[in-house]
Order: sequence, then structure tokens, then C-alpha cells
Amino acid sequence: MKTRIYSTIACLITVFAVSGQDTLVTAQDRTIFESLVTKVGLESKAPIGKTMVEIGQSFLGTPYVANTLDDTGKEALVINLRELDCTTFVENVLVLSQLAQANKLTWGNYPGMLEHVRYRDGERKGYPSRLHYLTEWMHNNSEKGLLKVLTREVNGNEELKAIDFMGTHRSSYPALADDANWEAVRKVESQLSEVPLWIIPQADVAVREQLLQDGDIIALATDIEGLDVTHTGLAIRLDDDRIHLLHASTVGEVVISEKPLADYLKGVKRNIGIIVARPVAAK
Repeated sequence: MKTRIYSTIACLITVFAVSGQDTLVTAQDRTIFESLVTKVGLESKAPIGKTMVEIGQSFLGTPYVANTLDDTGKEALVINLRELDCTTFVENVLVLSQLAQANKLTWGNYPGMLEHVRYRDGERKGYPSRLHYLTEWMHNNSEKGLLKVLTREVNGNEELKAIDFMGTHRSSYPALADDANWEAVRKVESQLSEVPLWIIPQADVAVREQLLQDGDIIALATDIEGLDVTHTGLAIRLDDDRIHLLHASTVGEVVISEKPLADYLKGVKRNIGIIVARPVAAK
């Protein structure tokens, strides 16, 4: 359950004013955060990819819940470590790993970094400012110096595709009932449609998986009209020396795929391959 913060309610935590807007969080979220800090320490000397995997695995078994960022009225900064979908799992792992790498993994630093990663250019200016499309999330966080999008460099195929799923499915997104929100999202979609997607075809993933590293962010590209990707997770190399997917699965919780990534993709409807971004070590 999402709960609005009030300093007079003892069971909740009064958190930081971030962008002057509401922040939603519960005491349980801080407990989970502090437990994670105890496990990984305030600072991680490991490579950023290893830190991503370590923190990602700390969420194994966390329930999958969709749409935890929505239905908050105006665009609040939602802190929810109790329930994750595929995107909030990946972004929280990236945020926590970056803070650990920079020796800044404290509760006071966490909300600002989460906002920085979740919103276009790090500025929360209402619903349209959230990075709703994962490819834009990747590229915007690449511009912030947090990621490097690799798919083109590992010989991915170029595809130009109209990105307009949200705008053409307006009724599925309550916030788009507001004309200003809808028009702003449509403007973003128009810009995204001009940017080529670079995709490693599904048939090529097995032969290129040696190019993937622990902690790489894997986005599952789709042929669904108007949509760039349908799912995301983290690359993790297991004892079989194969890359698997560490992800918040729609089957119910954060898991590691039993099958290697290349085989897992074959069971994903309308999947055409993957888009890869690699986390950049904090400076």
C-alpha cells in the first residue's frame, strides 16, 4: 500500500523535500534499505557490475507488483522496496549500486539519486517527465554518465520504429486523461520515433553472450506496434558459464531465470532480441 508522508504519524518516516513535491514511503522501506546497507556496506570496492548483481540478488523473493508508481495523484516520488516491477527493480539496483560505489549509500542520499535516475534529466516535473519508455531511460541515464548503451557496439541491428504505444492507448494510462499530460507524452514519443533502436536479434544472443557482463541491463525488444521493449532485468553469469536474467518476473517475484538468457527469450511472446546498457562506475 502506498502511504502519504506526514511527520505527525509516528509509524511513517518524514523524508526529504525532493523537487518540492510529495515523496511516498513507508517505515518498511527504510528497514529494507538499512538491511541492504548492512549486507553490502556503505562502500563497494567491487566493479560496478558485480555490485549490481550483489544488490540485485538481495532482492530475490521480493514480490512483483505492477504500476507501483501510478495512482499517486500528482507525480510523487515513490520509494517502494517492498514491491517491484521489472523497471523499478533495475532502477533501484542502479541507484543503490551507484551510491555504494561513491561511498554515499545512506538514506539521506537515496531519494535524490532515485529521482535523478527515474526522471528526464533528473528533474521531476509531473507525469510526462518520468522516463516511461525504457530505451529513453537508458539513453537519458547514459547522458547523465550512469550507463553506456552497448547494443550498437556489439553489432546490433538498426531499426527505426514509431514509438507511440502510450499515446495510442490513452485509456490505459489514467494520467493521460489530462490533455496536457497526453500532449506532452505524444511530443516525447514523436522525438523517440526519430531515434534508431539497436537490437541484438534473438537468434544471435547465444553467440554474443560472451560479450555480456554481470550487471549489464538487458531490455527485451518487441515487435508490438508502438512499443520499444516489454521487460528488463540484469545479466548474471552462473556456474554453467552462461548468462541468465536476474529480474522481477511477472510470475510473481524477483528471480534468476532457470534457463540461460538465449533460451529464456524463446519463451517470451513477440520478443525480437535484446538491447544492452552497461552501468558506469561512479566517479
